[in-house]
Amino acid sequence: MTPRPLRVVVAGTGFGRVYLEAVRRHPEEFALAGILARGSDYSVACAVRHGVPLFTTVDEVPGEVEAACVVVRPGTIGGAGTELARALLRRGIHVLQEHPLRADEITECLRAAAEGGAAYAVNTLYPRLRPVRRFLAAAEFLRRGRPPAFLDAACNSQVAYPLLDILGRAAGGLRPWALGEPSPRGAHPFRALPAVIGGVPVTLRVQNQVHPDDPDNHSYLLHRVTLGHEGGALTLADTHGPVLWNPRLHSPRDGTGRLVMAGPGTERLAVPSTVQLGAERPGSYHEVLAALWPDAVAESLRVLRRDIEHPAGRGRGGQWALGVSQLWGELTARIGLPELIRPGEPEPVPLDELQEAARCDAAMSW
Repeated sequence: MTPRPLRVVVAGTGFGRVYLEAVRRHPEEFALAGILARGSDYSVACAVRHGVPLFTTVDEVPGEVEAACVVVRPGTIGGAGTELARALLRRGIHVLQEHPLRADEITECLRAAAEGGAAYAVNTLYPRLRPVRRFLAAAEFLRRGRPPAFLDAACNSQVAYPLLDILGRAAGGLRPWALGEPSPRGAHPFRALPAVIGGVPVTLRVQNQVHPDDPDNHSYLLHRVTLGHEGGALTLADTHGPVLWNPRLHSPRDGTGRLVMAGPGTERLAVPSTVQLGAERPGSYHEVLAALWPDAVAESLRVLRRDIEHPAGRGRGGQWALGVSQLWGELTARIGLPELIRPGEPEPVPLDELQEAARCDAAMSW
């Protein structure tokens, strides 16, 4: 028998719009029971548009609501999200809370969840994206044969928290971890530091810069990760894909010591030097925002529902969330506060002109 939809309230109408879209896209699994917000004109209009009531306090949320998505800034960044989460949990309402969160905030919420007999999960979002799930599934397959040789990763500091979650999953665990000294601040936009995560050597590069009035923009990239393996290199080229596999170049030598480049014994050279894993093409940013991110939220809600139905598994998720937060706290302490930058709006690069410039038979200017 198909389970009835989980009755969900979404708290917050900023990034909460992605959560609202996730619930809307899966009516067979989730039912929007209301919006919890301060009561601004926008949130009122949002509730009208979705045809649900607007609640302005936790006490107004009716008892039949089963779960809440808390997409309000937590205490980490000066918001009341964690207070909302604790109040909901104490009422026995299961909570999925958007990152980033300090370890002490997670501990408080886990205590409140225990008091209310509720499930609690931190949503780092990006590990649930379909391309990242593909990367992690491939990494798990590779680990069955040999452990990773290394991880190489880059991100913007705004999304370093979920990067650590991704790296821990790619390595097969967060512990043991250690962080080295970062490169000095300078003209380079990225700060690099050596690390160990899950026992795997890691090179981290973080664009530790933020526009104080426009913090969600001006990243050179979100996430880029390569897992080195005895058989080759597995790369998440971008947060939104594609996932690439580069088999390791290895050729036998003949009696004179020269590499054998063709013929018997060189069958491994017949494979493509780069393979895209999965047939889907990376989508436009319109598609990312409208479908890919809501799909990731829906996946996180499915995991929350699993914890609701199987309480014995809740502790494992809580411990993982604490580990990610603790590692993030150490990383941010190492690299320090972001450098404040105020660049203008970036000029888009005309794709057709870029394609033309990249033609291999074009005349070289150097």
